[in-house]
Amino acid sequence: MQGVPTFPEFSMKSRFASGGLVYSTDSGRMCPTCRLPISNCKCKAAPARPAGDGVVRVSRETKGRAGKGVTLVRGVPLDDAALVALGKQLKALCGSGGTVKDGTIEVQGDHCERVMEALKAQGYTVKRAGG
Repeated sequence: MQGVPTFPEFSMKSRFASGGLVYSTDSGRMCPTCRLPISNCKCKAAPARPAGDGVVRVSRETKGRAGKGVTLVRGVPLDDAALVALGKQLKALCGSGGTVKDGTIEVQGDHCERVMEALKAQGYTVKRAGG
């Protein structure tokens, strides 16, 4: 068409090239990376943790916590569900709170000795790390 200006930033080709299908009435929201429904998305799956050396390391850390110490337990060879259960058991043993993040159990307070004894009783090889 003569005399009609075209705007490439509004063309259909550029809209599809920037991300594709976002919502489908069949399956709902779609992942822009793998183009599968969000419920079946493969690209957001948690990567497997690398296998450690079989030694569970217990340390105390205060970084980023306004001087409050936490006991960190790293290197436990368990899957996520079992790690959460072990974290709950250790928190109950110490009588404090905590969390499980990225394969690390955090127990609020300085409970290194108590945690080490509990892990040794369960058959883990435990080592004190970081002083």
